Amino acid sequence: MTSNLPSSMRAWRVEEISDRGEMHLRDVEVPQPAPDQYLVRVEAAGLAFGDTLIVRGKYQIKPSLPFTPGSEVLGTIVAGEGGDLPVGTRVASSSRQGGFAQYALVPRSEAIAIPQDIDPGDALALRSNYPTSLFALRMAGRLQPGETLLVHAAAGGVGSAALQLGKLMGARVIATAGGPEKVQACLDAGADAALDYRDPDWVDAFRKVAPGGADVIYDPVGGEIGAQSLRCLAFGARYLVIGFAAGTLTQLPANRLLLHNASAIGVLWGEVRKRDIALAAQLTREVYDWHAERRLRLMPGPAFDFNEAQTALAALEGRSTVGKAWLRVPH
Repeated sequence: MTSNLPSSMRAWRVEEISDRGEMHLRDVEVPQPAPDQYLVRVEAAGLAFGDTLIVRGKYQIKPSLPFTPGSEVLGTIVAGEGGDLPVGTRVASSSRQGGFAQYALVPRSEAIAIPQDIDPGDALALRSNYPTSLFALRMAGRLQPGETLLVHAAAGGVGSAALQLGKLMGARVIATAGGPEKVQACLDAGADAALDYRDPDWVDAFRKVAPGGADVIYDPVGGEIGAQSLRCLAFGARYLVIGFAAGTLTQLPANRLLLHNASAIGVLWGEVRKRDIALAAQLTREVYDWHAERRLRLMPGPAFDFNEAQTALAALEGRSTVGKAWLRVPH
């Protein structure tokens, strides 16, 4: 099948770093897979908050210019014979950049075969957001049935996954989100209560619905929301640092951790995935199985046309999306 591939493809390219995060749609060569890679004909590319940072040079990973962003893809293996998955297999995978293109290279160790009939947005969420949140809640947060889980940005990609998984694990889930529409989306997704974190009194509102505090706090927002979260701790609580969508690092008041015998734990799923391939595969397979068993109710996310990639990243950065956002990739 390799001999039938085109020599060039359309790809979004970052050619210079600026605060605008500009990308340009270019014709570039189709990459060739290394012995540990598959080449995938991309059907859909996932959008993550990290994409909005990497195009502006503000992410911890800084690829050499020019580069194609995009760290999550869904498509069909078209080259890379000799791996466990044959050419022609439909897969979802991390791409470690290069995903906003018609063809992308993916590590063989991270590609997972998926059903032909699964929705692309669901498949991408299950490949990225759900294993991230499962690792965070089970391994880092040690969430137990009957505990109270506070999930920030629970209408977003990883937050909506944490909401669903927290319910599946038997927790009482209190969600926060920005604005009434997102708050309602959290309630529709099964949250026991939902609050608007744009309300300056959201901590007081939380204390009314959970006077004993939160046993686990899942925080992909950071900044002042993160700092105020430590006013919501139960004794022995675990505060999980997932990210900084607010755009600023969290200045944690350590005295509150001390007073509640609580801990703050960083969660960097991408690094865990590289260091423990077997664990990553296990957690990923679990969430796909739960989805097949209809035990998860994924929050619908928006699909953008490929030529709208710049608009899609702006929507993600502006926090105007819900669920898993993704790009349709044409051929």
